[in-house]
Amino acid sequence: MDPYARNLIKTNFFHAKRPIAGSVVVVLDGYLDNRSLSLIQPISRAYPKHTIIELIATEEDSAVPGGSVQAIAYLGFVELLTSGVIVVGDEVVVKKKAVGTIAGYDDTHMPNHQNVIVKVEKRFSGKDLKWRVGERVEIKRRKRGISDQ
Repeated sequence: MDPYARNLIKTNFFHAKRPIAGSVVVVLDGYLDNRSLSLIQPISRAYPKHTIIELIATEEDSAVPGGSVQAIAYLGFVELLTSGVIVVGDEVVVKKKAVGTIAGYDDTHMPNHQNVIVKVEKRFSGKDLKWRVGERVEIKRRKRGISDQ
């Protein structure tokens, strides 16, 4: 049985991992206040090279594994150029600027693509951020302070 469903996983076991490089393949521009995303319980997802994911931004505190999200902004679709594992808390970087951190995953459109929810301070779309097709994206372990180690 799934250890997340059994509530056995209480901490993040991911000690070290490599960053995932990606490329923007679609820039999105849209906002919804009633999206009703249901975040799955697991804190990590493994992706093969060339997987396409959709990045969606939210400010909501309920954006946690097992939670739900209503207010969102669409960022874009990203092709992963390297395989790897994305973990809740990872940082999303575009144009060498941190956009936000991974909050969780929604399976609404699976198996076509997975929604990857990014927790941000303020909602913004990919168009608002002036993203461009072909722009580099990096998803990496967030640097933590001494109290987080």
